[in-house]
Amino acid sequence: MRGWWREISGLMLPVACEGCGAPRTALCARCAGVLAGEAGSGYGGCGDGGGGGVGAPPRVRPAPEPVGLPVVHAALPYEGVVRTLLIAHKERGALGLAGALGGALARAVEAAVSGSGGGPLLLVPVPSSRRSVRARGHDPTRRVALGAAARLRRTGLPARVVPVLRQRRAVADQAGLGARERWVNLAGALEVVPGGGRLLATGRVVLVDDLMTTGATLAEAARALGVVHPPFTAGAAERSPSDSAQHEFEQRVAAVIASSPASFEINRNSPRTWIVAGGER
Repeated sequence: MRGWWREISGLMLPVACEGCGAPRTALCARCAGVLAGEAGSGYGGCGDGGGGGVGAPPRVRPAPEPVGLPVVHAALPYEGVVRTLLIAHKERGALGLAGALGGALARAVEAAVSGSGGGPLLLVPVPSSRRSVRARGHDPTRRVALGAAARLRRTGLPARVVPVLRQRRAVADQAGLGARERWVNLAGALEVVPGGGRLLATGRVVLVDDLMTTGATLAEAARALGVVHPPFTAGAAERSPSDSAQHEFEQRVAAVIASSPASFEINRNSPRTWIVAGGER
């Protein structure tokens, strides 16, 4: 209810940009440009070292990297306006930001599936706990995933959200936990809902989340998907067991809106890879 009340009250009360406080708009042109990775907007675009134009969202890797982490692409570093907007959407119920945040996520999804086979894109959001959804009044990751799928469809890419993951047990609050503690906290915490495996077989699966830091959440999500949907190369299941292609794998991929700013700073001269030093996810 809190999120819906905020959205309705925004129609009646003066608003300010959620990113910078500029008056009379919930998202000013400059902050929208930051999410789009536009040069001159305060962030020069991922993958281009801050130069002109928008670069493809690069692959990001935590350090240390958890076992089973999929190949992850991130649209933006988690700092400044990006951090403020993500928090406003997730914790303050700024639901109107979902479209712009979904656009950033869509760019990361496109980078994650670049060069892969055909078929519809199945965006699998990392689930929030029921407790968090009740407290926030909405599921932020699912909401931005829906925005990303809509943006992808407008560009001609068939995409839909398939929320097949759920928590199978309670987990501790991740805030304040280190990388190893988060891995232990999340190990075995997720599962695929009954019938989810059949849905996952109908397209190209992309795990999506708003933020990655240690990678523990995405690694656990990938493990849970692998129980019912091993990432075999398309068509491998129909080949004979003696065929070597039976053992080929299609790399599990993921996309996030943002990752640690350290990844951008450490690899300023590398257009393809960031090293993530840690953060809030």
